Amino acid sequence: MTPVWRFLGAWTFDPVLGTGIIVAAFAYLAAVSAVGRADPGRPWPRRKSASFLGGLAVAWIALLGPVGSWDDVFFWAHMSEHILLTMVAAPLLILGSPVLLILRVTPPAPRRRWIVPVLRSRAVRLLTDPVLTWALFAGVLIGTHFSPFYEYALTHPAVHEYVEHSLFLGAALLYYYPLLGGNPQPRQVRHWARVASLAAMMAPEAMTGFFVYASHHVLYPYYTVVARPFGPGPLASQQLGGGLMWGGSMVIDTAWMMLAVVGWLRAEQARTARFDARTAREAVRA
Repeated sequence: MTPVWRFLGAWTFDPVLGTGIIVAAFAYLAAVSAVGRADPGRPWPRRKSASFLGGLAVAWIALLGPVGSWDDVFFWAHMSEHILLTMVAAPLLILGSPVLLILRVTPPAPRRRWIVPVLRSRAVRLLTDPVLTWALFAGVLIGTHFSPFYEYALTHPAVHEYVEHSLFLGAALLYYYPLLGGNPQPRQVRHWARVASLAAMMAPEAMTGFFVYASHHVLYPYYTVVARPFGPGPLASQQLGGGLMWGGSMVIDTAWMMLAVVGWLRAEQARTARFDARTAREAVRA
């Protein structure tokens, strides 16, 4: 078997992660079905369902597919896992508007009594502050890669699977929540601020990738002792992973920035249309 097929053929299943992803998919689809039955004239948009399920699929590949299966052997696979979770899966999940779906599927009484107060709470308002979420995401990204935590997670599988992954995915979800729209927001984030935040996030992501790529020694000793059945050595694998983070983050972030710009332009067009309509009504009255 060639190294490529050996890599691609490696799939695993973690009961906690796998079950969590499957349950999330079924719960989302059940809520979509319930919304369609309750309001046939206003069904849940298919693009949102495709986005959310696509995010779960990316998470499955990152955690349980070939990337996740080899992340403890090759640094570049480990870095690819981080990229997929934080820059692809997380924003796709947010674009699926899961919080809005919860609001639509919940009956009016419990929605007013429980969900709306939570969404308007100080805690949620703080956790969706775009400045705080930017700092949190950047801090997790830099702090985990340039601290003893990364090596500790490599040598402690439970920490790697459940703590590190939760940190990355959780920080990314909080970061993208106020920027991509589609969910109820406790605060209004201007469109220019969304674009600026996505542009500014390129700095810590690219910096992390560059410093990993430019290092002339192996940053994580674990990779010098683990057996590698094929592929590049520890330093070459580290440089490849750093290059993927360095270049990949800029490409992916540019795509999300373009999406934010499109949303900005549509909002401006809608505002202009409202202004023109109001002006026309005032002219008729005059």
